[in-house]
Amino acid sequence: MPLDLIVRNCVLHGEPELMDIACAGGRIVEVAPAIQAYAANEVDAGGHLVTPPFVDSHFHMDATLSVGMPRLNRDGTLLEGIRIWGELKPHLTAESIKARAMKLISWAVARGNLAIRTHVDTTDPSLMAVDVLLEVRQEMRDVVDIQLVAFPQDGLLRSPEGMGLMRAALDRGVDVVGGIPHFERTMEAGRESVRLLCELAAGRGLMVDMHCDESDDPLSRHVESLTFETQRLGLHGRVAGSHLTSMHSMDNYYVSKLLPLMAEAGVNCVCNPLVNMNLQGRHDTYPKRRGLMRVPELMAHGINVSLGHDDVMDPWYPMGTHDMLEVAHMGAHALHMTGVEQQEALFDAVTVNGAKTLCLDGYGMTPGCHADMVVLQAASKMEALRLRPARLHVIRRGRVIASTPEVAASVDLGGGPMRVDFR
Repeated sequence: MPLDLIVRNCVLHGEPELMDIACAGGRIVEVAPAIQAYAANEVDAGGHLVTPPFVDSHFHMDATLSVGMPRLNRDGTLLEGIRIWGELKPHLTAESIKARAMKLISWAVARGNLAIRTHVDTTDPSLMAVDVLLEVRQEMRDVVDIQLVAFPQDGLLRSPEGMGLMRAALDRGVDVVGGIPHFERTMEAGRESVRLLCELAAGRGLMVDMHCDESDDPLSRHVESLTFETQRLGLHGRVAGSHLTSMHSMDNYYVSKLLPLMAEAGVNCVCNPLVNMNLQGRHDTYPKRRGLMRVPELMAHGINVSLGHDDVMDPWYPMGTHDMLEVAHMGAHALHMTGVEQQEALFDAVTVNGAKTLCLDGYGMTPGCHADMVVLQAASKMEALRLRPARLHVIRRGRVIASTPEVAASVDLGGGPMRVDFR
């Protein structure tokens, strides 16, 4: 088979020497030093780190880039963001949702994010945002993998139409069953929503990803119900609990019981450091809680943890560029994960762990995997996390779809400005 692309002189994590990566038919066919072959196209990685693409495990594409519409979130809280989104929904148009989504995708691809799981609000009776993002998913399928989660933002059981709209969204082709049990009217209603939604997913052979316990309340324990239903229905590996911020406030005895159960059920966890840090602890005086799930402890129990950006310039978070290395960088600080192995684990949390959460096929850097990869202007995972460097080349199915020139910096070392090449 003729080769379409060879990426030469790559640093691959764990490999002691520079490697070449040969690609054909959209797949990696060989990884070895100094491959003696010809390809239609070649890319010289120049001794830089080459990784599989970044994965955003948790995002809201229907709301992205809507900051200030119809007003700003001046107190910065989660509930105020939900209120603003409720005010905006009646004024949304299909054209505006699509334009904002497409702009965000252009940012994402430039930063090497080639897989995004995005939640889409299903509480609008028209399901307009669902239809728009299904259209975007189809149009952009050759550039980025988009998974859609049917998300009842206002609560599944708060209206008689909630379950009907959820089923309608899934009938239209949405990939994943979502939920928000802590936003139901009562704890019991929250537990009931978890049961109903997991049964729905099991009946249709779908994955589950719930906004779960996004609260500072240590008694918000819907993750326990999610874990139980995962085990009861045999959904192992297909369920994710996103946010889980109440875990930050739970007592250690309860967590010591909870984590082994989650590991046994194979529940995936998605932490969103940028946004969780921003929205949680708002009722605290001092000390203020970080409001993040217990990522190091979860990982120590063998539980798959990935990271999400969650929001970019919307009612909940006014900042962001959809840079997953920025997400991991914040995680290193907020989660006290600055040790060598911890930093490498956070890099994995925005790459391979995210692919596991999304159950992606053909993801990786070995022969047979999709020829999707990113050349970073860094020499290692730790350096990439520190520098959040340029994505020199973004490659999708063996084709370069984005490139950025190498960046040099001027520094003053006491003897006048000096140009430093980060290589």
